[in-house]
Amino acid sequence: MRCPYCQSEDTQVKDSRPAEDGAAIRRRRVCPDCGGRFTTFERVQLRDLVVVKKSGRKVPFDRDKLLRSVEIAVRKRNVDPERIDRAVTGIVRQLESSGETEVASGEVGRLVMEALKSLDDVAYVRFASVYRNFREAKDFHEVLGELKGDELKSEEDAG
Repeated sequence: MRCPYCQSEDTQVKDSRPAEDGAAIRRRRVCPDCGGRFTTFERVQLRDLVVVKKSGRKVPFDRDKLLRSVEIAVRKRNVDPERIDRAVTGIVRQLESSGETEVASGEVGRLVMEALKSLDDVAYVRFASVYRNFREAKDFHEVLGELKGDELKSEEDAG
């Protein structure tokens, strides 16, 4: 593994442990040349996924980009990073187990919306505002109505 600091190709693993409920291995590494320390993750990849954008352009699926999108939505919210990582892993597993090698960007967005709804309402609305391209305040009202509708359903189910 190449050192991200000095680009040396001779790094050493100092510690390995399971991560993401056993779905990945977290490795702490050190570079003997510059002394830099960094972490890598090793995950099973069932198939190479390709995301088909609205324009028709195809790009390789990038788990890190998905994670960054979710992290932006939950920024400054009190959401446990472990829950975020589990949500992203769940989304990736759903996409990989679909049997398709190409997935529409809208499907990825829909899965992120589902995951955020269970993580944090504010993050859900933030993501929805970008994903659904909100133009007016009424767009926010509609999403808040969706959340309120889910709360009413939950109360009805409980009662």
